[in-house]
Amino acid sequence: MPSYTVTVATGSQWFAGTDDYVYLTLQGTDGCSDRHLLDKPFYNDFERGAVDSYDVTVEEDLGEIQLIKIEKRRYWYQDDWYLKYITVKTPVGDYLEFPCYRWITDEKEVVLRDGRAKLPRDDKTQILKQHRRKELESRQKMYRWKEWHPGFPLSIDAHSHSELPRDIQFDNEKGIDFILNYTKAMENLYVNRFMHMFQSSWSDFADFERIFVRISNTISEYVMQHWREDFMFGYQFLNGCNPVLIRRCTEIPKKLPVTMDMVECSLERNLTLEEEVKQGNIFIVDYELLDGVDANKTDPCTVQYLAAPICLLYKNLEKKIVPIAIQLGQKPGPDNPIFLPSDATYDWLLAKIWVRSSDFHIHQTVTHLLRTHLVSEVFSIAMFRQLPAVHPLFKLLVPHMRFTIAINTKAREQLICECGLFDKANATGGGGHVQMVQKAMKDLTYSSLCFPEYIKAKGMDSKEDIPYYFYRDDGIKVWEAIKSFAEDVIHIYYESDEVVCEDVELQAFVKDIYVYGMRGVKASGKSLLTAVLSTAGFHCGLLLCLQYDWCSWIPNAPPTMRCPPPTEKGTVTIEQIVESLPDRGRSCWHLGAVWALSQFQDTELFLGMYPDEHFVEKPVKEAMAKFRKNLDEIVSIITERNKNKKLPYYYLSPDRIPNSVAV
Repeated sequence: MPSYTVTVATGSQWFAGTDDYVYLTLQGTDGCSDRHLLDKPFYNDFERGAVDSYDVTVEEDLGEIQLIKIEKRRYWYQDDWYLKYITVKTPVGDYLEFPCYRWITDEKEVVLRDGRAKLPRDDKTQILKQHRRKELESRQKMYRWKEWHPGFPLSIDAHSHSELPRDIQFDNEKGIDFILNYTKAMENLYVNRFMHMFQSSWSDFADFERIFVRISNTISEYVMQHWREDFMFGYQFLNGCNPVLIRRCTEIPKKLPVTMDMVECSLERNLTLEEEVKQGNIFIVDYELLDGVDANKTDPCTVQYLAAPICLLYKNLEKKIVPIAIQLGQKPGPDNPIFLPSDATYDWLLAKIWVRSSDFHIHQTVTHLLRTHLVSEVFSIAMFRQLPAVHPLFKLLVPHMRFTIAINTKAREQLICECGLFDKANATGGGGHVQMVQKAMKDLTYSSLCFPEYIKAKGMDSKEDIPYYFYRDDGIKVWEAIKSFAEDVIHIYYESDEVVCEDVELQAFVKDIYVYGMRGVKASGKSLLTAVLSTAGFHCGLLLCLQYDWCSWIPNAPPTMRCPPPTEKGTVTIEQIVESLPDRGRSCWHLGAVWALSQFQDTELFLGMYPDEHFVEKPVKEAMAKFRKNLDEIVSIITERNKNKKLPYYYLSPDRIPNSVAV
């Protein structure tokens, strides 16, 4: 009688093994095997990290094995089992791989196909077509769209992390408990003695060092020492925490009535301001999105303020970017002066602090929350709803969706919800962050998710004109590597545009993103897949690492301001600046936040790491090897450039970029 050798691999996560009854059934083109009992309770099979083998004898040859059914029947108590994969050695010596990488919970069963990726058109038999359809029908019941706030990208229909499908939950929920992690951060930073001291101001800038000394590093110390300098202020628009807002100014906006007399002493080329604009030497950052956003009112004892500044910058003869004019409101007028480097020291310093605070709010809520977390969640839900596990694009995308829905659900549960941790220290808490996302959705386009297009649209693409824009340089290298990898994989399965158009599952995936997730924002082509992978990867990696380095020195990134923006010049004192900055309690909450949000997961996977082998085909594995080689070359280039730099830029080095949005 024909005999098959079946090998079963159990995951290495905590509690991944099972003591339940496990049954296996083989389905072939010529028949179906009997239901075989592989494991009984206390047989010590299917333990955490184990690989177990069994001989399965059948009455007659089953033909080509198409499906494997695994059933788990409870012995005593709830006992989830993480099944990595199954391999089958046929009677003629062929090996078939059946990837799973899923949890089997309660008394459930899974039906697996072999690991070869297939498009819908490749399935010829009714049994495979039916399996494909049933998998998507089941997933669409589990992964439902929900509107968390009007105008937001749609998110998963789950109120808490525990309500999520088991396959997308964190292995250890404690590891991503924001409240627990914040508390640990306070203890690690030795600042818990200050964290309840709301309304208690620091005495001066040096006083902030009392909570800074425990977490300082090379970059954060450099920021602390140089944050007042115009060079450092300008540098951050290129390589700081939020290097995505600066754009080349093609015309001075009417709402910023800067004159030549105001900025003449800052210009170095003996040109007029208009001539400098024409030559491409003037840049602008406009925080118009913050105009009209309500400031945090959750603490009646502390009035908090927001501003919507406009900052004009200049590329000097050293090709470095420096500020030359700041207006703290959108509407020009006598009570909204334009602050200049030639003004009194504290006038100019406070104006720059207001810009830094506004930049922090845009970074946290728009760049980080909306354009990274919420957008990646849209991609994740659409993938689970419309692409079966056998689809090549599911196999390509799923490693980059790891824990994304879980971290966002946890954030909605604890961090950005009403009365959540976000309200503790941020001026945009208490609902302002919701207004910001709603406003920012109007400017969210697919082209803005395509890195090179986004940089070019802002006029920031010339390396010769702007040589110190490392975010751009490294980002484009990583983008091109991801794009090349995506194209290599796509070309294996799609030989023409007609095949793409005929793929009903791909079209449903794009439609789900377009109609439900992105609320009507259109996309098409390979750039979408590159945007998905880069949003899930280097955008989050960049934002994750940067927060600690650039935001831990509170005066450089104030999460709130306690006095309104100045309405006249010549009145600002050092005491007024300190009173404007966050109090001791909010400073500590902020510090705990940037510390906690800057830590990688213990099980973090970085770009190019694919320990779960969803693909089994040799050409795809060769494409992965090529991808890793390209990434290694980028790491070497960045490492070499950073040698002996006082301000190394390593945030987009692939060995520091997570594979997915999970923090």
